[in-house]
Amino acid sequence: MAEPLKVLVTGAAGQIAYSLIFNIAKGDVFGKDQELILVLLDITPMMSVLDGVVMEIQDCAIPLVKKVIATDKEDVAFQAIDVAILVGSMPRREGMERKDLLQANVRIFKSQGSALDKFAKKTVKVLVVGNPANTNCLIALKSAPSIPKENFFCLTRLDHNRARAQIAVRLGIPSNDVKNVIIWGNHSSTQYPDVNHATAKCDGTEMSVSAAVKDDNWLKNDFIKTIQQRGAAVIKARKLSSAMSAAKAISDHMKDIWFGTPEGEWVSMGVISDGNTYNIPNDLIYSFPVKIKNKTWKIVECLTINDFSCEKMKTTATELVEERDTATEFLTSA
Repeated sequence: MAEPLKVLVTGAAGQIAYSLIFNIAKGDVFGKDQELILVLLDITPMMSVLDGVVMEIQDCAIPLVKKVIATDKEDVAFQAIDVAILVGSMPRREGMERKDLLQANVRIFKSQGSALDKFAKKTVKVLVVGNPANTNCLIALKSAPSIPKENFFCLTRLDHNRARAQIAVRLGIPSNDVKNVIIWGNHSSTQYPDVNHATAKCDGTEMSVSAAVKDDNWLKNDFIKTIQQRGAAVIKARKLSSAMSAAKAISDHMKDIWFGTPEGEWVSMGVISDGNTYNIPNDLIYSFPVKIKNKTWKIVECLTINDFSCEKMKTTATELVEERDTATEFLTSA
């Protein structure tokens, strides 16, 4: 059996982590024979709640879990970790401007990036979930210069899964019969869910999603809006943000990093944009289609981009540039 993998989850007393930790602990993410050391970080006022989470992990009696470390101290949490899943962030509160949200999160992710730089293994894989995820990820990356940029990701797999599911529901097929959707850009309401290269298997025949759906108006309008606004719709219905689906998306993302993507398929991940072939500005964490092999990702290049898609991709890139520039001002003054 391999050496235990040291996995950090921040915001560990929260509702996303509550679902996520169980997925990790039972081997759904890093493998059924991979022993684990779980490191759970949250703020000091949440430590009593976190104690309850630790009790439940113990009560699950999962053989893969060799040790659980619960802490409110970054120097303890980030020590020699193999994986960092940064779920915790400052949520947007009523009356809070977006720049105020960015400023609050710059402080958090500058600190956590510095802790990664100082304490984590240089091979650590870092997934940022806390919103605004793309820009939070960029701040963490810039604050950890000794760790390769390619080791940082933000979560857009939830949007990717939502897009697959909406197409599947529309066609009355299983979601795993829908392949190669793309989420471009920011994990926000400007993201662009693109099905121009996606396929669907209907009655045993694989065809383009466009040919299967036979409704371009829906694909260019209601479908895109549904994915862009799905998080808000869940909050309106549940009075809480997405948790079960977010935990599943995190699990999918990390599993694909560890074990690779299937032949002929790609997934969506927020990665550093440097050197991309789609005219997206450098120095952004932007969601692209990627393929993964041996824990190394590569952007799927040279896909044909029509004018409609090009405009959508530019719009979300513009938002990310604005977020980056605002956050960088706060970073230099923090």
